[in-house]
Amino acid sequence: MKYFATVNGKEYTIEIDAEDRVLVNGQPHRVDFQQLTETGTLSLLLDNRSLEAIVNSREDAWEVLLHGDLYTVHVQDERSYRLAQARGTLVEEAGELIIRSPMPGVILEVLVEPGQHVAKGDKVVILESMKMENELRSSRDGIVRRVQVAKGDSVEKNQILVIIGDPEDGR
Repeated sequence: MKYFATVNGKEYTIEIDAEDRVLVNGQPHRVDFQQLTETGTLSLLLDNRSLEAIVNSREDAWEVLLHGDLYTVHVQDERSYRLAQARGTLVEEAGELIIRSPMPGVILEVLVEPGQHVAKGDKVVILESMKMENELRSSRDGIVRRVQVAKGDSVEKNQILVIIGDPEDGR
């Protein structure tokens, strides 16, 4: 089965080749993963490297926290991807981008303020959780509309931290 994933604006073609093997942009990789808890934590073996990630499902995407970096991942199966291509409606990054806490923790630093322009990849919040600092970044260009946390705040999983709007919408 073939899938198309867009990770922070970069597209990947993923083919499930066998139970323990996938092709990513034609490159073979051995994989094995298990969900560790009900909180979305996954243990992944990728080409004999052990990784842990926290994965949260959103309406139209997945958020993956890996090594302290947050990635927004849009996935489509081959049929949906081809239909979207034909309609010209591939994954759009329009409207509001809501950055949520991927896990409970404490806000160490808020790096943006309302009205500030941010670029794709800019750090917006640093969250401490499980004794690790996690840099939450914007997955696209935009303007900070609201900051809903401050340094020292305790936050819950899925709590809204920052809302980023389109640079053109003028709100």
